[in-house]
Amino acid sequence: MAIIGIRRLTWMVDDVPACVRFFADFGLTLVEQDSTSALFEAADGSQSLFLAKGHPRLPRHSAQTTRGVHECVWAVDSDEGMRRLKARLEPVVTLTTDDEGVVHFTTPFGQAIGLQVWQPRAVFGAPTPQNTVGHISRLNQPRKWIDRAVPKRTHHCVWTFPDVQQAVDFYRDVLGFRITDMQKGFGVYMRADGAYEHHNVFLADAHAPMPGFNGTLKFHHANWEVEDIDELMVAKNYLDRRGYSYGDWNWGFGRHRLTSAAFFYIPCPAGGEAEYGADCDCVDDSWRPRIWDGAFGTAIYMTNLPDFMRGEPNWDVAYARPDQLRYHPADPIAMAEAAE
Repeated sequence: MAIIGIRRLTWMVDDVPACVRFFADFGLTLVEQDSTSALFEAADGSQSLFLAKGHPRLPRHSAQTTRGVHECVWAVDSDEGMRRLKARLEPVVTLTTDDEGVVHFTTPFGQAIGLQVWQPRAVFGAPTPQNTVGHISRLNQPRKWIDRAVPKRTHHCVWTFPDVQQAVDFYRDVLGFRITDMQKGFGVYMRADGAYEHHNVFLADAHAPMPGFNGTLKFHHANWEVEDIDELMVAKNYLDRRGYSYGDWNWGFGRHRLTSAAFFYIPCPAGGEAEYGADCDCVDDSWRPRIWDGAFGTAIYMTNLPDFMRGEPNWDVAYARPDQLRYHPADPIAMAEAAE
């Protein structure tokens, strides 16, 4: 075991005060702020650091040029785990260590990454039991009421990559991540070796015909986990009441088929989207990766159905053989038709 999840996301932003307002409303806790930076925490202590463009703490060699997460600092479980990771990294990248003990480097494909020995604070969810026909889990007990969300942890992050397989090879062979699922034409889901989340990172295909995908290394969204669907929808209503809008291209509330997770995406002033998530699959090394049709894996349902999902579902999913554990581009004709 070595990497256990996300310690910190470092964002390059245009407007620090706008980010402070948004993420305070989103439910993160503001730790500190000045004119060019702000630091927030989720309940488990995982952080988001917002830095104004040009800030000296931003990574210097990132290939990213637009707003969003420019560095993900991964949490490492122990000094021994860090030693093993550094031994694998030193032959292929240049490592630097800052005063916090964060080991920084830039991958061969231009992504800035950090590693830090860190353990999250314990957080325990207590969702309300659910009644259904023929099965009473909540007798003489109403559902609990909450008035806003408190994100429990930073669950996963997503970037678009010009060469998905190059990124997969690095995350798997150098950082020790596991492939959990592959979505034809869309990308690859990967789990850190010390984590149980279905994925901690999604390596999206920068060439997929999706809004904002322009063939470059680019931040897409970050996900924070909440307790259940109730907390997710309370979070949306809290933002509704504060005047937030969600853009013309927004899936609304839904549930992914591929990960089973409930979701709600929100465009945010820090770049890309912020996502609330709940009830995601958890897996371990006995999990068998699957290969999915792109649209079929995207969602069981969503409130705002995009054009590429308006046709009847294509029930195309299969377990991957060992020789198939590579990125699977979609048929170019099918992808072009989906984009129309």
